[in-house]
Amino acid sequence: MALVACPKCQKRISSQAKQCPHCKTDLSGNTQSLSVISHIERSNSLMNQSFIYLTLFIAGVVVWFWGGEPAQGVTLYLAVASFVAGFTGYLITRIRIVLHKRKSV
Repeated sequence: MALVACPKCQKRISSQAKQCPHCKTDLSGNTQSLSVISHIERSNSLMNQSFIYLTLFIAGVVVWFWGGEPAQGVTLYLAVASFVAGFTGYLITRIRIVLHKRKSV
């Protein structure tokens, strides 16, 4: 009996388990397809996060220069915060996507 990773939740379980105690996934069938599905779901989640951060970045730029003149006061601080948070979040998420794609299924 050895500890292996669950193909769905990636937590350590017994190699003889018929069902994952964490996510209740049935392990009696084809576990390779469960692993592929889990990989695709994680890829989709990362792409959605990337889209959200990109939208936040663009919103910051639009608010900053709305009306042809740079923002002032509180609007400037909100625009810069949105711009910086969106940019850094997007970069971090893109790095996570690259690392996820390198991981074998």
